[in-house]
This record gives sequence, C-alpha cells and structure tokens, in this order.
Amino acid sequence: MLHFGALEAGGTKMVLSYLDENGTMLERLSLPTRTPETTMPEMIRFFQEHSIDALGIGCFGPLDLNPASPTYGSITATPKLAWRHYPIMNVFRDALKVPVKMDTDVNGAALAEARLGAAKGLDSCLYVTVGTGIGGGVVIGGKPVHGLVHPEVGHQLMHPVEGDPMPEGICPYHKGCLEGLASGPAIERRWGISAKELPPEHPAWDLESTYLAQMCVNAMMIFSPEKIILGGGVMQQKFLLPIIRRKTVQLLGNYLCADAVDKDLEDYIVEPGLDIHSGVMGAYLLAREALEEA
Repeated sequence: MLHFGALEAGGTKMVLSYLDENGTMLERLSLPTRTPETTMPEMIRFFQEHSIDALGIGCFGPLDLNPASPTYGSITATPKLAWRHYPIMNVFRDALKVPVKMDTDVNGAALAEARLGAAKGLDSCLYVTVGTGIGGGVVIGGKPVHGLVHPEVGHQLMHPVEGDPMPEGICPYHKGCLEGLASGPAIERRWGISAKELPPEHPAWDLESTYLAQMCVNAMMIFSPEKIILGGGVMQQKFLLPIIRRKTVQLLGNYLCADAVDKDLEDYIVEPGLDIHSGVMGAYLLAREALEEA
C-alpha cells in the first residue's frame, strides 16, 4: 500500500499528516512555525520516520510556482522574514528523495473541495478562508489557477463602506484591501474585541458581511466560479453566511442570469464540504499528483 505525507504549512503552525492511499489519516503532528533552521529538521524527521512515497505541501505565500523559474518551489515576499526566499519544496525533495508538489494552502483547499467536497462534480470553484488572514484558491477546469503568480484574493481592493471607523484597514501593503478590512485581526483592531467574542447583533457583522459580499460579487464577475466556499475561523459565526448571501444578491442588482442566483445563493455560497479538513486533503491530493507525475 502507498503512503503519503501532507504538510499544511502555516505562518503560525505546521501541521504534518501521514495518510494511506485512500486518504485515511494515520498520524498527525502540529509544530509551531519557528525558523527554517529549527522547524525543517523536525518536519523532515517526521516524514522520514514514516517512509512516505510522496509529499504534498499546501503553503502560506506568496510562492514561486513557475516551473521555469530558478526559484521554483520557494516562499517569496512573506512577512515571515525568516522564511523569505526559502526553497521549501526543494529542501524537502532533497532530504526525502520522494516526489514533492506544492501549491498555496488555499489552492490546495480549493482543489480538495473541488474533487471531494462542496464543489465535487463541478468544473470550477472559489475557496476563501477568512481568519488571521484572508486567502482564496481558485480551481478552473479542475485545476488550481496559476499565472503571473497565483490568486491573491485577500488583497483585492474594496469599496469602503460608509461609516467604517477604519476604512483603510490594517494591511501593511495596501490601503483598503479585503484582508486589511475583514480579517480576524482587522475586526479586533477596529472594535477592540476578538471576533469570536462579538455578539451577533454587533455592528461589526454588518460591516464584515458587506466586505465579504463585495468579494463574492467581484469573483462572480471576474471568473464566474460555479461555487463559492467560505471557510476559516471568522466564518465559524454561522449567522454570517445567510447575511453574506443576501447582500451579494443586493449588490448583483439582478445583473446575472443564472439558476444559482435565482435561488437566493443558498446552494452557491456555502460552507466547506470537508469542514476543517480541506487543507490536509488538498495536500494529500497534491502528493498523489506528485507521484503520478513522477
């Protein structure tokens, strides 16, 4: 039986999984994301001890995912300075001597949702995680989208909401981008309290749902995904999803003619079908692809 390694490489923690060829979880380990010099040997040791046949990595970015690039497989301009320009994929490949494939963490999650989750059977989808940051993965034609680099859904510029007490957001790179306005830290900075402690009637959620509805409309207009999937810590507020759907319909202004829109978006803007497992299953699918391509 084949065995696969799956790495969910996050800015706060690294989650390592060991799975069989059916995608069944056999073992899991979580490590804090420290420096490469400290964290990489621990991760390499875990996968070496489990004799994996291939490794898939869903990684925080930005990443160089151009196979023709001399820095292919590297983390690039991350604010995690110790990991900036670190060739993570090649370091694993050289140490483990197995095929390795990497994509953004959200592209991996989008791939898993497209093949196994809420968008199974569809040709395209958008997966967005709303938490410490905001990231989005796009699948079109059954494959994650790359291009100039890769989608950076969290850094699209938003139309400021009238009355927003923090209209420029907190992003160090852009004024008024989605992540700077609607991420968990942005909510806490604006209101002085963690998102998970805010009651449903707090004005924070009217603002939050408006920005996320703007994002949904932008996605529908730009690349027309067949499903939009919203996950992450902020979206654990279950009352938020119906509000986002309603505001998305309002912002569309009866412009799009599609059955999904006519049905009030209940089956179009949805929760992840894989719950909290989209990331690990995405990395698992990347590992399978790495072995097949090798």
